[in-house]
Amino acid sequence: MRLLKSLFRKKGRSESLFRYLVSLSHLWLGLLSALVIFIVCLAGSLYAFRTPWQQFQNRELLNAAVPKGGGLMQAEEIESLFHDRGLVIESILLPSGKKKNLFVSYRERENNLSATGYFNPYTGEEVKGQFDSSSEPFFQMLLNLHRNLLLGSTGKQIVGISVIIFVILLFSGLILWWPKSRRWRTIRASLQVRWKANSFQLNYSLHRVLGLYAFPLLLFIALTGLYIAYPWMKNTLIVTLGGEPILQKEAPAGEEVSDAFAALMQEMLEKEQEKMREDQSARLSLSELQAMAERYLAYEGTTTIVMASAENPRYRISKVNTHNLFGAKVTDGVTFDRQGEMRSLERFSDLPLHRQFIAISLPLHTGEIIGLPGILLYALVSLIGCSLPVTGFLIWWKKAVRSGR
Repeated sequence: MRLLKSLFRKKGRSESLFRYLVSLSHLWLGLLSALVIFIVCLAGSLYAFRTPWQQFQNRELLNAAVPKGGGLMQAEEIESLFHDRGLVIESILLPSGKKKNLFVSYRERENNLSATGYFNPYTGEEVKGQFDSSSEPFFQMLLNLHRNLLLGSTGKQIVGISVIIFVILLFSGLILWWPKSRRWRTIRASLQVRWKANSFQLNYSLHRVLGLYAFPLLLFIALTGLYIAYPWMKNTLIVTLGGEPILQKEAPAGEEVSDAFAALMQEMLEKEQEKMREDQSARLSLSELQAMAERYLAYEGTTTIVMASAENPRYRISKVNTHNLFGAKVTDGVTFDRQGEMRSLERFSDLPLHRQFIAISLPLHTGEIIGLPGILLYALVSLIGCSLPVTGFLIWWKKAVRSGR
């Protein structure tokens, strides 16, 4: 009975009806979604470390042993070394860092068997060992817990509704925090944690202040999560950014094919024509491809080169571009035919806004778009999000106990 009364407290004398209703809705919605939000935020903060942990697990495979006085091998040296071993490079990843190994997909010239491996960029020697993915089941469990509480489609709906409630809670919490007085002393006090207060006041200030500081990123993470999970949210954001809805009703008969589909069909047709007319034995070297790509992607960055093959007559070079305001990792790409003619160029900066957002929505949600600093920041913010249901519940419980005395 005591707890039930605390859910329907009386309005304060000086409290406005609006603030009273916001306070009650904040309490009810918070209690309703507390457990789910706690689990989702905790699982998300731990899953954020998937890539750094796996990189740490495989540090001997990924990090190059730098010999004394050694210099990095040039592209022609790498290709010549593989040729001497009877191997043909199919694709190669060239890290921007000087202390990272090369990752190469290759095939044996005689029996045509394909393989992949890590190679020292100074000596060309293959690094022994296999990529350790023993932690992957644990991180996949965390991902499923984050997405659907391990309950499949039902859990996905529960998580989705809880995240929507969480967004409402963030705004209602901001309203409840908003100081009544505009004096700087009052505002400054509301931005500080009362470390020397009693346990109740300390918990209360932690809930308010940490929630306020984490508000922008928690809101961003929640909205991008909804974008990834729900088509309706995806369509809303894409249309807002100037794109066309992804899910559309079936087009009536006779309607023209979309520009995107027409462009795809045109590219497929061109590739088939290239297969027929071009000399399949013609092969551009790695150094030639690097020089050609430099004309269009003139900056330093991790580079992946995919060689032309019988199935795909085009060379593709992609680069990770971090030369922007926030150092975010975005990818640019260029393709060439066997004769070295540029066939397509796609720079991230040239894409319309909605396509840029589609391309980076997942790394935006996880913080990986700016590397380890972003992952650490997002993990910290997620832990704050994880703490809010706990501190909020303790505030309500303490008040409920007090009211019963």
